[in-house]
Amino acid sequence: MDRAIAPSIQSQRQRRRWLLGAGIVLALLVAVLAFRTVLKPSISRNDILTARVETGDVEASLTAAGTIIPGREAVLTSPIQSTIRRVPVAVGDEVKPGQTILELDKELANSALAKLDDEQLRNQNKNSQLQLTLERSLNDLRVQAQVQAVKLRSLQSTLRDEQQLLQLGGGTAESVRQAELNLAVAQLESQRLTRQIQTQQRSNTADVRELGYTVSMQQRSISELASKLRQANISSQQTGVLTWVNESIGATVQAGDPLARVADLSSFRVRATISDTYADALHAGDPVVVRINETDLRGSVASISPSVDKGVLTFYARLETPRHAVLRPNLRADVFVVTRAHHGVLRLKNGPFYQGGKEQAVYVVQNGKAVRRTVRFGDSNFDHVQILDGLLAGDEVVVSDMKSHAETPELLIKE
Repeated sequence: MDRAIAPSIQSQRQRRRWLLGAGIVLALLVAVLAFRTVLKPSISRNDILTARVETGDVEASLTAAGTIIPGREAVLTSPIQSTIRRVPVAVGDEVKPGQTILELDKELANSALAKLDDEQLRNQNKNSQLQLTLERSLNDLRVQAQVQAVKLRSLQSTLRDEQQLLQLGGGTAESVRQAELNLAVAQLESQRLTRQIQTQQRSNTADVRELGYTVSMQQRSISELASKLRQANISSQQTGVLTWVNESIGATVQAGDPLARVADLSSFRVRATISDTYADALHAGDPVVVRINETDLRGSVASISPSVDKGVLTFYARLETPRHAVLRPNLRADVFVVTRAHHGVLRLKNGPFYQGGKEQAVYVVQNGKAVRRTVRFGDSNFDHVQILDGLLAGDEVVVSDMKSHAETPELLIKE
């Protein structure tokens, strides 16, 4: 028959059931807490960059690509059509005024100069011949005029004789009229010769002047070619450094072709390019900041090219310290054209987080969490963004790209 279970055994079994239930409940609680911890969004401290809001200056700027160029650079061109004969100076060498940098072959130019000299001698001979011919023609007219003057005096004497005979009754009126007619014809002929001599004199003067112009023009051509021949040994007019030279010995060059460049490396300026969409915002005299590695140099826009090439606008900037130690020719630099400046405002270091809008959500670090907050921004530049509202000085803000967490209100930061 069945026996009754002892109370002690029943009590022991009851305790075991309670302990088992409590263990199950505790395990469930731990599992729930662990699951919640796993599901809670988080980010590693090593995966983010942060910066603190501070008070300072913000300069709104346009970004351009710049190249450091010499403050002064002389381009030496070929004065004549020739071939390169010798290049005694190497690129990078210092040159002095008058020092020969490149020699051109002068044989062709010397031949052309000799031809011009011969043509000039022929022109001078033509001038002498023309003067003799013109003088001979003028003398012939003058002799004709003298003969006509003698003839005129003879006819005048004949008219007086006929008039006297008519008064004495020994002549006729017809003879007087004929004498008067002959005298009138002779006078007209004399006037014609006088006008012809004047015309011939003016014509002679014009012909001689025209040939004189030809002689003068030829002489100028001779002087110009002789001067170019003297310049066939290409030299610099200033002290500087040879930055480029055409070293192709025997190559043919045309008059005006560049042969060498000599730069004054004691000072520098900046040539920059920017999209033509910013043409209206760019003005001569605008402040600029030229960044070379970690060095910022101040300056201003000196001039703007009037033309646009393939959507790119070129401008030049002068530097306040054109002899700075970091400046080197053809060195690349970032150029920031300052359009507006704000002083003593809240600012935050620029970074991937900034999307360029006026209002945007950012993550502020608080008590080990990154809390989402909406912030209003002002102007910006390459370094900083102006804060208008939503942040205070000293706030620590995540400046890394947070697009993947854009809709998360809060992130746990794991150390």
